[in-house]
Amino acid sequence: MAKVEWKTFLIPYEQAVEEIKIKLKSIRKEYRKRNEYSPIEFVTGRVKEVSSILEKANKCNIHIDKIGEQMEDIAGIRVMCQFVSDITKVVSIIRNRKDMEIMYEKDYVQNVKKSGYRSYHVIVKYTVNMAEGPKEILAELQIRTLAMNFWATIEHSLNYKYKKDIPEDIKKKLQAAADTAFQLDEQMLEIKDEIMDAQKLFEVKSSLISNILDNIASLISLGQISDAARCRIKLNVLIEKGEVLELNNLFEVTENLLGKEK
Repeated sequence: MAKVEWKTFLIPYEQAVEEIKIKLKSIRKEYRKRNEYSPIEFVTGRVKEVSSILEKANKCNIHIDKIGEQMEDIAGIRVMCQFVSDITKVVSIIRNRKDMEIMYEKDYVQNVKKSGYRSYHVIVKYTVNMAEGPKEILAELQIRTLAMNFWATIEHSLNYKYKKDIPEDIKKKLQAAADTAFQLDEQMLEIKDEIMDAQKLFEVKSSLISNILDNIASLISLGQISDAARCRIKLNVLIEKGEVLELNNLFEVTENLLGKEK
């Protein structure tokens, strides 16, 4: 292409980012609906800015006509995990998908970059169904823990500030911080079961509270104001100090109250 119409060129990448984000978020929802732990904590995505595309093309000697074929990260998806062990699980999920073809993988978790950067990259070929037909594009999926992402975000900001020429003393501090972040990940992994139990308990309590509030609203709509008020007072106490069993008992009370009215 002699001249790139960037808005048109980037449309399939924008669509791919949105589609892949939705698909990965759906996996998280699927785990949660089954009351299972999800290795995916949250998902973000972006399409590279035109200025960044041109800068990388110049740096990597990519001809403008070959950008779509040779630049793998125009479409970028970031998958955040709670634990290092989740990264392996997410990579396995991606490998088993039929709607994207893995071109290659780069493991910067085991093979840490000199800067201290850790993440797992998967380059995929993804087909977008455009108005004029299917269009294949390359996309980069980065899978990392929350701690790795925090560090990478700081490094990115410093690279921007110093135009990728970070002073040596700051580089050393960054490397030390990267090691500290990874040590945190390893320590969290040691108490993973405890953390997961706590999160599960929180989710169960949140679900019960939500269901009780729905029932209280139904009681009010049915004119059972005094019943609703008593349940609300009891719920306020349990939100602070209540156990799951007590919340479940209150939920059953509200269910029975609604049942009397049916």
